[in-house]
Amino acid sequence: MSDPDYERLVAPYRAQLHAHCYRMLGSVQDAEDALQETLLRAWRGMTKFQGRSSLRSWLYTIATNVCLRAIERRPARVLPVDFGPAADPHDGPAEPLLESVWVEPYPDEALGLTDGFAGPAARYEQRESVELAFIAALQHLPARQRAVLILRDVLGFSGEEVAGILETTATSVYSLLQRAHKTVDERLPGESQQEALRALGDEALRALVDRFVTAWERSDVDAVVALLAEDAAMTMPPTPSWYRGREAIRTFLRGWPLADHLRWRVLPARANGQPAVVFYLWDEERARFVAREVGVLTLAGGRIGELTAFRSHQNHVPFGLPAELPAP
Repeated sequence: MSDPDYERLVAPYRAQLHAHCYRMLGSVQDAEDALQETLLRAWRGMTKFQGRSSLRSWLYTIATNVCLRAIERRPARVLPVDFGPAADPHDGPAEPLLESVWVEPYPDEALGLTDGFAGPAARYEQRESVELAFIAALQHLPARQRAVLILRDVLGFSGEEVAGILETTATSVYSLLQRAHKTVDERLPGESQQEALRALGDEALRALVDRFVTAWERSDVDAVVALLAEDAAMTMPPTPSWYRGREAIRTFLRGWPLADHLRWRVLPARANGQPAVVFYLWDEERARFVAREVGVLTLAGGRIGELTAFRSHQNHVPFGLPAELPAP
């Protein structure tokens, strides 16, 4: 099979295989590496593919096993709320951790969905299955439990198909799935973000994001805090420090990111099936605003229940946004 023929054959599966690897690994870069290894292994093994299973099942078998091996080689990824207790906002943020232990944001465009739903056998919507809370919960599962839950409940494979992919029995798949459900259900909020977004409505959501953008660019701490739920949380991976409650967040914002000497521009985005923004900080030497963070907004009761600000100069790249913005 020629390279162009192979590319045409696997092209319909690329986006969903990438999302599968992200669910397994919690990292966009790790998912990209796993996807490339999967496609290389599939190319090398194409002559042995006898069509005894569907191409989709065969590709997911390879991708799942690539991810299982990757999980063995590195620590589990988490969010700061799972790493340690809330910090005192008067102390300022701790130094970022150097090792890669944090869940990363996932751009909605990478899903390549024609609609927001999986097949009838799936338990979770496709956008629901990349929500931050769901991805964080998955990372607490042992690797094979994680694989079974994703293959069965997200992708809609049958128990027999999952057993074939993992080279085990349908009885073992059922047992692993039951244990995975218990752990994930304990960690997920009562309402998914897709339910929260539908309840709020598109117009109200746009207004909420617009108010947040305007308030942040004006360094209006009170206006930002007014958009938060009473028990809201603010986290900033790779910094382990995080803050709980409107007053704690107010103190932190006023002392650090929204201090008087800092200037920001903010662009709306979409990540993990949720509203998001990209923060640009003014750089005096370059005389431009430079991409600094991707903030994912988790909604609760029509307000912002959690702001997860992923602090990396490269996080904007998967979103197709510029690295710098000119002065207004």
